[in-house]
Amino acid sequence: MALASPQVKAVCVEANEFQHLSNQFRVRGVPHTVINRRASFVGALPEPDFVAAVLEGAGVVLDEPHEAPSGPSTEISA
Repeated sequence: MALASPQVKAVCVEANEFQHLSNQFRVRGVPHTVINRRASFVGALPEPDFVAAVLEGAGVVLDEPHEAPSGPSTEISA
């Protein structure tokens, strides 16, 4: 997504090397995707589910209804 749009920024962090970030975001499995420090999901999802989960986590409302992502989902509590 970050390659397709200048509005999307992606950062990849090695969980073992940056344990303070792993603890902050409660990383228990990889891949662990965090969206705007508000929402996250764990696991490799099929592309349509990944895009839907990222958009949902970012608070983007789509005009067309879509199925909920099939993978596990978590919310980050402040």
